[in-house]
Amino acid sequence: MKFFIVPMLAILLFGFATAAQTAEADAVCPVSGKKAAKVSVDHNGGEVYFCCKNCLKAFKEDASKFSTKANEQLIKTGQANQQKCPISGGKMKSGTALEVDGVPVAFCCKNCRKKVDQASGDEKLALVFGDEAFKKGYKVTGQNE
Repeated sequence: MKFFIVPMLAILLFGFATAAQTAEADAVCPVSGKKAAKVSVDHNGGEVYFCCKNCLKAFKEDASKFSTKANEQLIKTGQANQQKCPISGGKMKSGTALEVDGVPVAFCCKNCRKKVDQASGDEKLALVFGDEAFKKGYKVTGQNE
């Protein structure tokens, strides 16, 4: 039995380390927009990566200013998955998906999709990745419902 447990633990630990490295490698700093490094902080149940300690400090000083981009990073790095419509919190329906900043986002109805589709720039991002939308529509992997 020992011979089975030790290799399984090693595989699990390697898997978690690899997932964290992949998330970090794909991350864009929510403050500067540069490629993120090993500097990170817990945010909404996931780990958000920054390019440097100065950006981390700026985030900690005013997290609300950067939370939309931080939430988007959690989604883009695979730490969070869409569970519901980010506008209403309702059940997602097929045929309503729209790509927002490279992320496919599904909605509960065509009205919610239209609201996002008609928005632009930061307003569009806030509608689908802002704190309220994140709470309604996304779940960080491993987080209890």
